[in-house]
Amino acid sequence: MNDLANRTVLIAGATSTSGRAVAHALLDAGARVVAVGSDEGRIRELEAELPGIIGEHADLTDGDEVLELSMRVRARTGDVDGVIHLVGGWRGGGGIMGQTEEDYRFLERSFTALRYVSRVFWQDMITSTAGRIVIVSSVTVESPTPGNANYAAVKAASESWMRSLAHGFAPRPVDAVGAQMPREPGGGAAVTFRVKSLAGLEDRLATSVVDLWRAEAAELNGAVIELRP
Repeated sequence: MNDLANRTVLIAGATSTSGRAVAHALLDAGARVVAVGSDEGRIRELEAELPGIIGEHADLTDGDEVLELSMRVRARTGDVDGVIHLVGGWRGGGGIMGQTEEDYRFLERSFTALRYVSRVFWQDMITSTAGRIVIVSSVTVESPTPGNANYAAVKAASESWMRSLAHGFAPRPVDAVGAQMPREPGGGAAVTFRVKSLAGLEDRLATSVVDLWRAEAAELNGAVIELRP
C-alpha cells in the first residue's frame, strides 16, 4: 500500500477551516504540506499554528502567479504528489432571475483555480508513484434548483474536469505531443468528494483525504464519494 511518508501534498485554499483540518491530518501522517492561500496574513498565521507547514501566497485564479508558485514549490520541496483543492465559496438564491453575473464570476473562480493548479502540477502527479488530486463538490450537481443554478453549474464543470483528469491517470498517459510517458507502479487518482454542506464535516474530510494514500489508485480513480454527517 502507499503511504504519505515524505510525500509532498499541496492544499489550495488552505486557510479555511477544512484546509486547516486537512493540513493537520496530513502533517500527522508524515506528509510535507504546502499550504496555499490568497491572504498572506492568514498563511503566516497557519504556519505559526502548524509548525512544519510550508506556506505560500498566491492568487490561484492568475495563471502567471500559479506558474510562479509551481516553480517556488518545486525549488523548496521537489515534485508534488498530491493536490487538495479547497478553493470555493457559495452564492445563490433568488431563482433563475436571481442568478447574477457577479455571483457567477465569484463562483467560477474555484473552477479557474482548479484548471490552473491541476495543469501546472500535472506532470508531477502522473509521474508520482501515488499521485492524488481531490476536490470537494456538492450534492446539488445531481439535484440543481433555480436558486443554486450558478453554483451547481460551476460544480458540475469542476466534476467534468476531474473526470478528464481521471482519464489522464491511465497506466500510460499520453502527453501533449502524443508520446506515451513511462509510469512507475502505483499510479494516480482523481477523486471527488460531495457534500451537502462542509460545515461540521471538516475532520471527516481530513481523515478521508489521508486515507486516499492508503488505498490503491485503481480503486479510487474517478470516484465520487459522498461525505455525510
